[in-house]
Amino acid sequence: MNHFTLPSFSANGFLQGVVEIPAGTNTKYEYNKQLHQFQPDIRNGKVRKVDFMSYPVNYGFIPSTKMTKDHGGDGDPLDVLILAEHIPTGTVVEVQPIGLLLLKDLGEEDHKVLAIPANPEKRIIRATNWLEFQRDYSAIRHILEQFFLYYDGLGTMTLMGWADEKMAIQEVKKWQLVE
Repeated sequence: MNHFTLPSFSANGFLQGVVEIPAGTNTKYEYNKQLHQFQPDIRNGKVRKVDFMSYPVNYGFIPSTKMTKDHGGDGDPLDVLILAEHIPTGTVVEVQPIGLLLLKDLGEEDHKVLAIPANPEKRIIRATNWLEFQRDYSAIRHILEQFFLYYDGLGTMTLMGWADEKMAIQEVKKWQLVE
């Protein structure tokens, strides 16, 4: 199965996220589109491990999206951050966007959709939209900002701000490949 070409939205109408890096992990995994498998990222000939703290959130991508370089993106699928307990690598999850983390990496857009599982039983927070998240979980917002600004140790990320769940859906549609 090619995870990159799965539909962005499920048959139930929910956004889909593909988990590459489970919460609580410090090894960076990426999906290899040629081999159709998840593999550790290699940097300087070594498996890339985050020398900071473990990922505080499940990290992956929205299938059938690509942030094209000719439109200011980083050339990769749009990232998704899923607020839930540990979800194994390769899992496809129906999610509900609650916000959008706006980042630039060396001048290229590297935005990340912040989402919760569509299944209420899998959620770890009560917020279901940006307003509730801002009001009740602002500390999580700060943790995510600090993690993504400093986890790589390169100082290449710039925080541009946040946007709500409506902007998150617009961002998906902006980068969505024809389905």
